[in-house]
Amino acid sequence: MLEKLRQAILSLPINEIERENLLKEVKLAEKLLESADFRYNRTMMDKNAITNILNASIAEIEKQKSVINKQKKEALNRASIDRFRAEISSMQTAKDLDRFTPLIWDELKILEIPFIRSGIILIDEDDNHNVGIYLSTPDGTGIAAFKLPAYKTPFSQKIFDYWKSKEDLIEHWDADTFSAWAKSLVDIQAIDSDKKYLTDHPPQNLHLHFLPFEYGMLYVGNTEPLDKEKLALVRALAIAFSTAYTRYDDYIKLETAKKLVDQSLAELKQAQQLLVQSEKMASLGELTAGIAHEIQNPLNFVNNFSDVNKELADELIEELAKGDIQLANEISSDIKSNSEKINFHGQRASAIVKSMLQHSRKSEGQKELTDINALCDEYLRLSYHGLRAKDKSFNAKFEMDFDATLPKIKVVPQDLGRVILNLINNAFYAVLEKQKSAAENYLALVTISTRLMSPDKNEWIEISVKDNGNGIPNNVKEKIFQPFFTTKPTGSGTGLGLSLSYDIVKAHGGEIWVESKEGEGTVFKVKLPII
Repeated sequence: MLEKLRQAILSLPINEIERENLLKEVKLAEKLLESADFRYNRTMMDKNAITNILNASIAEIEKQKSVINKQKKEALNRASIDRFRAEISSMQTAKDLDRFTPLIWDELKILEIPFIRSGIILIDEDDNHNVGIYLSTPDGTGIAAFKLPAYKTPFSQKIFDYWKSKEDLIEHWDADTFSAWAKSLVDIQAIDSDKKYLTDHPPQNLHLHFLPFEYGMLYVGNTEPLDKEKLALVRALAIAFSTAYTRYDDYIKLETAKKLVDQSLAELKQAQQLLVQSEKMASLGELTAGIAHEIQNPLNFVNNFSDVNKELADELIEELAKGDIQLANEISSDIKSNSEKINFHGQRASAIVKSMLQHSRKSEGQKELTDINALCDEYLRLSYHGLRAKDKSFNAKFEMDFDATLPKIKVVPQDLGRVILNLINNAFYAVLEKQKSAAENYLALVTISTRLMSPDKNEWIEISVKDNGNGIPNNVKEKIFQPFFTTKPTGSGTGLGLSLSYDIVKAHGGEIWVESKEGEGTVFKVKLPII
């Protein structure tokens, strides 16, 4: 008896101190039994008492062992369910749905739940009450994966109704009922053939257990009904699946939303590029009249001096025929001088055309040494003559105050030209708007100036475009560099001019800001580093 007790204590999963105490008690009992001081009758009585104590101790030890084993099993079940939840949570794509059923049958085996079929039923209440069914066998073989509206079959509708009411659906099917269900799925084309669905050994008795969770039902099919303990484990598995699937579903929704955002962003960028190009074309349109005026002057010179040279050439031929070499030389000198003037004005026309092409073409971002004074002069004249050609009533003066000490700096000339043109056009627009309501003695004036600034020897160039228009209200000044913001009437501006100008100046490492006083005028300033 004592040896049996000793072995039971040694197999008991307790700490060493408790085990040592129990063994000491056994040792003490052993000494009592062996004591020679006890008489036979007393000894027999004590032996019976000790035997009873030992039996009670053994019973208590077995009870504790049973409790520990139960706790151990519960811990293993919880660990299994936690592992299952973590695995589901790690899924990140719709393709991961194929992993659901293998995971379920694996967990069912670990939890020692008997089954011959298992699966997940996912229900989409928003999409025509669609019921998605994903089934597998205990060896992990996929049986079927399909979707169908709940109303398509009486049983799928029953699944939906029980899920909706959050009730367990437990049924028993015989072989005929099972075969009829498989055939109905073939009839509605949910599956191609009932052979794989029924498997090689279709069950003669099938007990179906559907336990609801937030997104559907967890299904376990077996030849015998599951007892309450097993159903509780399946329910715990369903709850774990629901928690994890919520994260999975949120991730899928987030991915879908991200794709939509990326698509919208791509479309927005494309629209922005079109708007930017539209703004460039609009500014080119504003330049057209000015370009026509500017190019007409050198062309007139070319034409006039060509006509003069034609007459001089005729005179030269006559004088050479007469033999008057001195006069012929004088005429030749005049022809040469006129030719030089034709070449000069031809080069001027060519430069204007080149400037127009640079303004209209897509910027490649190549910086080149540029004369800022010449750039400002060119775009001021083009803007002025363009507005004069567009509006015959246009009457404004412009002044230039350029710092002759400016060095050439590396910029993208067509981009910076757009900035200067936009600021000058806005200035002329401001003075013309004031001219409509101002007194007769009001003189519209736009001034463009440049300065070489060098505080602390950190040199930069400052370009100022000043007008004596109505000025800009303080509540508007904060918004003028925002895309699509404009104070002009609808159809008169895109609201991108100053926004693009801001971006271009920033891309050159510079700054642009505005100073304005209502009723007196506005000055835009551009600061460019000397690199």
